[in-house]
Amino acid sequence: MRWALVKVCLAVTAMVVVAFAVPLGLVVKEMARDRALTAAERQASAVGPALAITTDPDELERAVGATEAGAEGRIAVYVPGNERRADDVDIGQPRASRGDVTDVSKSGRARLVPAVGGHAFLQPTAVDSGRVAVVEIFVPDGELTNGVATSWAVLAGVGLGLIIGSVAVADRLGMRMVRPAERLAGAAHELGEGKLEVRVKESGPAELRSAAAAFNSMADQVVQLLASERELAADISHRLRTPLTVLRLNAASLGDNPSAEQTRQAVAQLEREVDEIISAVREQKNVRSQHQHQHSGEEASAAPAAAVGCDISEVTKERMAFWSALAEDECREVRIAGVERGIRVPVGRSEMAAALDSMIGNVFRHTPEGTAFSVDIHDAGNAVIMLVSDAGPGIEDPAAAMERGRG
Repeated sequence: MRWALVKVCLAVTAMVVVAFAVPLGLVVKEMARDRALTAAERQASAVGPALAITTDPDELERAVGATEAGAEGRIAVYVPGNERRADDVDIGQPRASRGDVTDVSKSGRARLVPAVGGHAFLQPTAVDSGRVAVVEIFVPDGELTNGVATSWAVLAGVGLGLIIGSVAVADRLGMRMVRPAERLAGAAHELGEGKLEVRVKESGPAELRSAAAAFNSMADQVVQLLASERELAADISHRLRTPLTVLRLNAASLGDNPSAEQTRQAVAQLEREVDEIISAVREQKNVRSQHQHQHSGEEASAAPAAAVGCDISEVTKERMAFWSALAEDECREVRIAGVERGIRVPVGRSEMAAALDSMIGNVFRHTPEGTAFSVDIHDAGNAVIMLVSDAGPGIEDPAAAMERGRG
């Protein structure tokens, strides 16, 4: 589109320059010719008063020599004879043919005739009754075209400057139109590659600004939808694990018959499938993440509840690895403390993971994106404290929040 605009502007400007420069160049040439002829006519008129006074050759030679053209040898005078002087009087070096001089003398009209090296301007002048002298002014070719070459060069330079200027302006306008379109196309490709933060600067013509605004709005909606889906995927963790835990506990109390064992296996398989679904959804939506996270805990969640307990530090690191992708997407700073050494607690691994997932899920649901949070594990000897804290705005009405679940 940019080069098409440049070509159109180049063609239009070239036609305009030709349409104006060619006639103007011809006018300049004609003006130079008219100027030379006017000067020749003025030189011929300067000899007219001398012819009106005398036709004596010596006097005429002195009068002709006193003029500028006569001093340069460009004036010749022809005076026909009469009764008192039968011979014709010729002053100077004539360049026109005798026939042209005779024709001008008989017709009484000035004429420009070709001559060697230029043209001869023949001006008739009446000297007495019945006689018409002819004054010849030689006009070199250079005078007929004096200044024409310079004027044409100026016109050509102006025309070339107009063409170059129009091309430059068209190129700038084309860039102004093409660059926003290229940025929009590039942003669309980047968004298709999963770079959800890409946005387009709204610049250029009104149509392209409208397209850029529509693209940015679409990208914002895509990010919002993906964020909602990621939050939903993360929320599935504690929404599904709680009923599954109840089912597993109930299955554990059924005894040791084949039906009970089959039920326990079905519950364990269901827990593994839920974990696999959560992992798949998270990996699909976190296309910006550069690391593949390994999800463990499927086998541990299938174990009976229990009295064997688990390592709270290991569970915390595992679940924080799970949530780190979503935290990275939402630009949340995460800190973990107290997990440098193993700490055993008398709580099953799946229950501990479900409790931690529930608390971290609340952080993501009830705080804005970019809010930092931390998980601290503290071994007090006779108690182990897990503290999940965030930098959110807090609860607007703590008293009302404490009333939940009562009654």
